[in-house]
Amino acid sequence: MHMLSKLTLGPVLAALLVASGSHAQGRGETMIASAKVAALPGVTATPALSARLPADIRKAGVLRIATDLTPPISFHDDKGNLVGIDADIAAALGVILGLKVEMTDLGAGAGIVPAILSKRFDMTVSGINDDPELQKQVDVIDYMYDATTIMVQQGNPLGITSMEDLCGKRVAVPVGTFQNRLVTQFAESCAAPMQIMSLPKMPDVLQAVRTKRADATVNGYATSVYTTEKQIGKGVGLQALPDIRLAVGYLGMLTSKDNPELRDTVVAALQQMVDAGGYARIMQKWGLGPLAVDTVKVNDAAALPQE
Repeated sequence: MHMLSKLTLGPVLAALLVASGSHAQGRGETMIASAKVAALPGVTATPALSARLPADIRKAGVLRIATDLTPPISFHDDKGNLVGIDADIAAALGVILGLKVEMTDLGAGAGIVPAILSKRFDMTVSGINDDPELQKQVDVIDYMYDATTIMVQQGNPLGITSMEDLCGKRVAVPVGTFQNRLVTQFAESCAAPMQIMSLPKMPDVLQAVRTKRADATVNGYATSVYTTEKQIGKGVGLQALPDIRLAVGYLGMLTSKDNPELRDTVVAALQQMVDAGGYARIMQKWGLGPLAVDTVKVNDAAALPQE
């Protein structure tokens, strides 16, 4: 398993300033592989995999993907275009499977699971944490590692160093997320009641912390460290606590439980990229090489060692 303590965020190859992107929410964007992505090892048209796709997707020639914003995994550049690890992977899948890939920013993580259950989208490519509760609703393709950490106001004025320090504090978390469940469960052990602020979107959560309406948030490790280093968007004025690494696990793509053909085909396409080295180059490009998986698995969260 990759050690998160080795994570260092290097320069990225796309715009680093994140626009609000609100004008792009809900709008499908065709993901066209750049010359660099199309040239990556393993990113090549593979008819044998295309033939394994569900008949309705083959007939339509379009793969409908939902995402939400968690930089550098998925975010808008200063022109409002979707960029990041997920955008590159989605474009690469289009090349491998011979499909047009239409990707839509739903604007909030809480919409990701309903997007699959309602069949509005074929799958999600989004930084959503895999856990056994999620697997009861959807299948989860585990495509990278992540963990959870705490974010506070820059300079950490309250001296927060652990989850225990959040007791008696105001903690903002997005609705319907793994972090929300983690904080809610932990709060039950607090002697001093924790005030949990459940907000619709991660940008709202970060805004609450930076404006001191909230004292802290519990957030994905990769996104938190990246946001701290780049001081972008609503993350300006925030600080991750990188020595805190909780709930080490996977981030997953979601597919419907009644669509194993799509799930297995996507797993095979991703593994093709992993084996050839193209996947690792995407992860390295966005500074998250240490979070790369060696094998793409399905519903594997419970198999990870508990730390």
